[in-house]
Amino acid sequence: MRTKIVTIPANEIVDWQSFHSVFQVALGFPAFYGHNLDAWIDCLSYLDEPSTEMMTFSVAAGEIAALRIDNAISFMRRCPEQYDALIECAALVNDRRVAAGCEPILTLMFVS
Repeated sequence: MRTKIVTIPANEIVDWQSFHSVFQVALGFPAFYGHNLDAWIDCLSYLDEPSTEMMTFSVAAGEIAALRIDNAISFMRRCPEQYDALIECAALVNDRRVAAGCEPILTLMFVS
């Protein structure tokens, strides 16, 4: 299985607003992105469906998307709520897909 990596500059995340802004820019979420965790999960649930235009970053069928979280230790210490939410919401994206009969599509890479 092939993995496609996108780097998330976690050093730019300092609060919820910047969390959503960083992911919106890195993944190309649409202008109408709701800047909340439900919207984050919704967008990432369509990683392999570029026709939905939920983001500009996408993977082909059978590929896995890896979110490379740079400066992960600093991010975890600085923004524990956002760090924990990232892990939980990534799992929810995969749970949603499995419940729909699809394969998991998202993984996290933590780089210190």
